[in-house]
Amino acid sequence: MKTATGHQSAGHWADETAAKIIFEKGEKEHYTCASGITPSGTVHIGNFREIISVELVARALRDMGKNVRFIYSWDDYDVFRKVPKNMPKQDELEKYLRFPITLVPDPWERDSSYARHHEVDVESVLPKVGINPEFLYQAERYAASRYAQGIRKALEKRDALKNILDKFRDEGHKIQGEWQPVSVFCEKCNKDETEIDGWDGDWGLSYHCEACGCKETLDIRKAKGIKLAWRIDWPMRWEYEKVDFEPAGKDHHSHGGSFDTARLVCKEAYDYDAPVSFRYDFIGTKGVPGKMSSSSGNVITIADVLKVYTPEVARFLFAGTRPNTEFTISFDLDVIKIYEDYDKTERIAWKMEEAKDEAAFQKERRIYELSQVSVDGKTPSLEGRSPPYQIPFRHLCNLIQIADGGVEKALADLAANSGGPKQEQFPTLRERAECAKYWVENCAPDDFRFRLLSAGGTAALSDTEKNAVRILRDDVICKIEEFTDDKSCAAAIYAAAEKAGVDGKALFTAAYQALIGKVQGPRLANFLRAINKERLLAILENY
Repeated sequence: MKTATGHQSAGHWADETAAKIIFEKGEKEHYTCASGITPSGTVHIGNFREIISVELVARALRDMGKNVRFIYSWDDYDVFRKVPKNMPKQDELEKYLRFPITLVPDPWERDSSYARHHEVDVESVLPKVGINPEFLYQAERYAASRYAQGIRKALEKRDALKNILDKFRDEGHKIQGEWQPVSVFCEKCNKDETEIDGWDGDWGLSYHCEACGCKETLDIRKAKGIKLAWRIDWPMRWEYEKVDFEPAGKDHHSHGGSFDTARLVCKEAYDYDAPVSFRYDFIGTKGVPGKMSSSSGNVITIADVLKVYTPEVARFLFAGTRPNTEFTISFDLDVIKIYEDYDKTERIAWKMEEAKDEAAFQKERRIYELSQVSVDGKTPSLEGRSPPYQIPFRHLCNLIQIADGGVEKALADLAANSGGPKQEQFPTLRERAECAKYWVENCAPDDFRFRLLSAGGTAALSDTEKNAVRILRDDVICKIEEFTDDKSCAAAIYAAAEKAGVDGKALFTAAYQALIGKVQGPRLANFLRAINKERLLAILENY
């Protein structure tokens, strides 16, 4: 299978899923890919896995020349059941429990509602990673009575739907007594603490409110407060939007879970075949115990991730991992390894490094393609472009610390070197540098951080150690420009240690104490070659 970029897909899961959609749904004028979430709290990186999984499949379909509609539903007409622990104004929010979340006020007073606040947080960041879906707001759609016909169909099929919902339940959990496939938010008090009194077989639905005593009959075609139960609402919207693909988490895809019942409901009540789907697994975060949950407030957001990972590397984490594989997003030293993995894939994709065989090349190339940010929803072609400037994340972190935290100073020092970045390479390089600065200052372990000491001082060293530092200064640093690589510089450092009568480790320790006030630091040869010669000499002048 070839993509629009002209390369084999090498069995990438997004391309495999796209091919499955075409096979099962047939050739169509356009295909609809769907995702969605209830903005009941902070939308976390676990939720993002579904969003980007759908975007990757939608992109794969477009790469095959297909027209794709990518919709993202905000289920903002769901009930506000619990105040997450990370929300401000807890007492105020508790007053709105059992309201639709779109009617809960924004405790930050920034947006029109609590729901809208969380929606805006996501909608503002998704374009940064090349995700631009069509947003659907379910509160608006229910209020506009778009689903009146779907609600009536569910009422007509009530007994059949009840049997479907009971199909996967044991006797102790089957629906007891009267059951309706709908609920009502009270027209008077807005709460869902209501009971359905009856349906007249046409468009009239009667209810009474146990919270405020309101009792009335609603016209399904006009009422704003009638809502289908979740396992009915989901398949109803599949048919309404003609959805061809929508994944779901492993909890929904468990045997007898909401996807199994929704599939049956979709066919029985709405005469529509459920979309192609797959199960995606949960995401862990190093240092954050347990499953992430918006309702508990135990979350890491995509905005948090983008402080440490560039958009391309963030996408790489997902594009390079099958959706049904659980993985952990790290903020510790593993960050360096993840950047190294991305850089290796980039080198292979651009043929700067040879892959072990053609299949490995095609696999890495496709992962890299899908990791790139897209503006139009299609995979950006590498043809006619120059490879990005590569600098190891670890080294970039060191350069920024050498520049006392100044990103622009670090980049200027890079540009001053022969073989430095070209002008067109600076935007992506600057983005990586900002991530490196944030990681060093907020996430890196203490022993990774350093700051060059001021000129003119001396460390508390023995006479032997001071002599070793002096020899390092005179024999290595004074002619640092003569060493064209780290290997030759390291050899000179060991020669200086031998001349001083100490072993290499002792010299390293003394040098680090003299330069950064610590007993260890970055690899010394690379470190010395990265620092301005005059600055080094000024720091060590009194030895």
